[in-house]
Amino acid sequence: METTFLENDLVRVGVKSHGAELCSLVKKDSNWEYLWQADPEFWNRHSPILFPIVGRLPQNQFLHQGQTYSLPQHGFGRDNVFALVGQTENQLVYELKASEETLKVYPFRFTLRVVYTLQDQTLEVKWQVRHAGEGEMLFSIGAHPAFHVPITENGAFEDYYLEFSQPETLSRYLLEEGTGLLSGATEPVLDNMALLPLNYDHFEKDALVFKNFKSERVTLKCDQHPHFVQMDFAGFPFLGIWTKRRGAPFLCLEPWYGVAGSAGGPVELSEKEGMQSVGSGETFEAAYTITIG
Repeated sequence: METTFLENDLVRVGVKSHGAELCSLVKKDSNWEYLWQADPEFWNRHSPILFPIVGRLPQNQFLHQGQTYSLPQHGFGRDNVFALVGQTENQLVYELKASEETLKVYPFRFTLRVVYTLQDQTLEVKWQVRHAGEGEMLFSIGAHPAFHVPITENGAFEDYYLEFSQPETLSRYLLEEGTGLLSGATEPVLDNMALLPLNYDHFEKDALVFKNFKSERVTLKCDQHPHFVQMDFAGFPFLGIWTKRRGAPFLCLEPWYGVAGSAGGPVELSEKEGMQSVGSGETFEAAYTITIG
């Protein structure tokens, strides 16, 4: 798996061709790695790109124009090799195109570009999804970066909290145990609050899945240490927050254009919540940023 690096005076970034996956985010003055290093004891990924679905489908299947197709959780983008099609001093551009193999499981002719741009201590991740076929293309796309918690070698997971850019009154949308599908139930999490202290108890029922939030930014921080991770995600309709299990020393911050399927049987892709659409020759574009300090 080839890794290509971007760096400036402040930050060094690594990206793998496999999945166009961000795999390193280092602040150079401290030489501290902010991104989870895929320790298989807990979780063997860094920051997979979720495409062309987010989450699971009922029975891992969907229907489209009278045909049944199968896709694994989070789709296939994270498990394909992307071509590096552009590189400058501060930018990397990766591309994945539809193939005969992808068309067997996802019947759309797409081009997915992932553009990483480094500016000072901020990394922008931009997605460009182009429909190269006829008619309408349906898809979801999402981010899944994992960050070390604690960020430094000192402290504990519970020393950290998330700070939303606005006070939020939010309920989580619960995932069905064993399937990872939305159960239809909710559970209150925040009541006109901007701070969410980290606690492994939050994740006993899988990820925190939020909709209808006002914030366009969330910051992972700790009052005992100056280090932080700030994520800006204006326009994203869904946000996931996840860690693998009790004791896992990382947290994923996941802005999504899409969400897991609902409990029940397979449905038409057009009826699945959170699907995006583009016409023939059109391009969907979205971006989020990660700032480390």
